[in-house]
Amino acid sequence: MAKKERFNYFDAFESQVAVAEEEIEVLIDAIENFTTADDLQPVLEKAHEIEHRGDDINHIILTNVSTDFITPIERGDIIELAQNLDTLTDMIEGIIQRFYMFDIHFMHPQAIEFANIIRKSLKALRKSMGTFREFKKVKKIRAMVEDVNQFEEQADALYVETIRHLYTVDALNDAVRVEVWSRLFDRLEGTCDACETVADTMASIMLKNV
Repeated sequence: MAKKERFNYFDAFESQVAVAEEEIEVLIDAIENFTTADDLQPVLEKAHEIEHRGDDINHIILTNVSTDFITPIERGDIIELAQNLDTLTDMIEGIIQRFYMFDIHFMHPQAIEFANIIRKSLKALRKSMGTFREFKKVKKIRAMVEDVNQFEEQADALYVETIRHLYTVDALNDAVRVEVWSRLFDRLEGTCDACETVADTMASIMLKNV
């Protein structure tokens, strides 16, 4: 009987990050080229196709971790990281869905700022994931994880000022706009948090395996 080829979890994690990077590019394109909510239908379909591929990768990881006799890191850590990466892609898709569901009539200028922070965070995650399998490179991985933490702090500061502007300026003209964009900025800021959660999970796993 042929020996089963060992599943490469680290390659799978990198694939999950790559899927999230595809998704953020769809979001950025939706923001930069926004016309009407109705025109987002093709974008929604593209975003969902990418998210579905992410689900498939996550399913493959969970299937293998449940059957493999030996795993490179603890099973619980594999599951946690895979789920957090899958959630990240889900969060990005959810932003696009909310643009459509809330029937937004214009694109808020701060939306692209949040999206670019998410993009930079994902780029840092990809770089750190590339060396994640080599736990001896602790300093390099830690530096990249710290980059994600700094991006999340930028998002926090942007969130505070953006929400304040909504309630002190936009509220004078359009209360519905305030409600809708408060929810959207919650989701955008939450996606930045999701990037940090992935980075923190990687750091925790790294510390247990050095």
